[in-house]
Amino acid sequence: MADFDHDILIAGAGLAGLIAAAALGRAGFGVALVDPDMSAPDAASDRADWRSTAFLQPSRGVLERAGLWDGIASEAAALGTMRIVDLDIQTGEVRASRDFVASDISDQPFGWNFPNWLLRRVFAEVVGAMANVTLLRGRRVEGVLTRDNAALVRLSDGTRATARLLIGADGRNSAVRQALGIGVHTKRFGQKALAFAVTHPKPHENISTEIHRTGGPFTLVPLPDQGGQHRSAVVWMERGPEAQRLGGLSDADFDDAMTARSGGIYGRLNVISPRGIWPIITQCAERLTARRSALIAEAAHVLPPIGAQGLNQSIADIAALLSHLDGPGADPGAPAVLAGYARDRRSEVHMRAVGISALNMASMADGPMATAARAAGLTLLHDVPPVRRGLMRMGLGVSQTRGTTSAER
Repeated sequence: MADFDHDILIAGAGLAGLIAAAALGRAGFGVALVDPDMSAPDAASDRADWRSTAFLQPSRGVLERAGLWDGIASEAAALGTMRIVDLDIQTGEVRASRDFVASDISDQPFGWNFPNWLLRRVFAEVVGAMANVTLLRGRRVEGVLTRDNAALVRLSDGTRATARLLIGADGRNSAVRQALGIGVHTKRFGQKALAFAVTHPKPHENISTEIHRTGGPFTLVPLPDQGGQHRSAVVWMERGPEAQRLGGLSDADFDDAMTARSGGIYGRLNVISPRGIWPIITQCAERLTARRSALIAEAAHVLPPIGAQGLNQSIADIAALLSHLDGPGADPGAPAVLAGYARDRRSEVHMRAVGISALNMASMADGPMATAARAAGLTLLHDVPPVRRGLMRMGLGVSQTRGTTSAER
């Protein structure tokens, strides 16, 4: 047997795993991608993922270099403004509303939004056509043994594979992470998020709107108009029991409830997709690397869906790893590569986890004093220009002193 079968083996073919496979394959490495389910349901399927992903500016560059951007660009809904609205708990009237406008800091939008089902379909097609990417379908990682020169992986069908670098991109319950003996720190909020798509009579004007009242933010993110109808993707965070109750409503009652929760800013909302529901947590792996192994995406960190940080932080992981690879022929799992990756990502992941968790706790506040403080804090963050611009740069991952992004370093 050769020292390894593949340069890199990636466990997990979610969006992050597909992006990693494309990016590393384009960089000239031989990649194997392992996942029990590589299907890519279209919008008509009841298995379609109707969550959406907003790729922030730094992520676009990574997707372009991976050969993924051109296939999705025509379906983009640009995010030119981030609007944060705070509603009165009792009346539902607007207490405070502020717009954070991308042109304050850039000549580009903050990002571009897409439905996840579309991303999965396009990315799977690109990766499936790459000559140096092998798809190991219908299998999962069940065991890992690392040596100095390779990772030995046992798959669920009884076969084995070796690679110079094993990447765990297999989600928040990562089998790779568990096999490597890496623990996690998890914070639970008692929340769940509902995700779905809606139509509405008023145009969104490329404004992503985050509405605070109780239980967590209600966020409307622009999607392209279709058939003359204005559309948005919605993430509605609520305390667990309330989210479960809402998820069980009829479509008509659900439309009533979400229109009221939105403050009617776009008129009556009408759900046009299945409603997904999942628990909200913050979770960080105790380590990002082990011998011949690296964790990325939700195997490494899980964040509440606030500020479009989730998949964008996953792409920052991929960019950081790529920045330490010298190209084809180099050893992708060398100790120096893994040490550099861990050094680049550890502090930023921790900072984002702490910051997003704090924002989420503030969004859940429902007492008079807490909600008044939330509205006052929004006003302060927006109305002091240096603070506002700094906050926007931080959200994008832009260095104020160097004008670079974390994904570009």
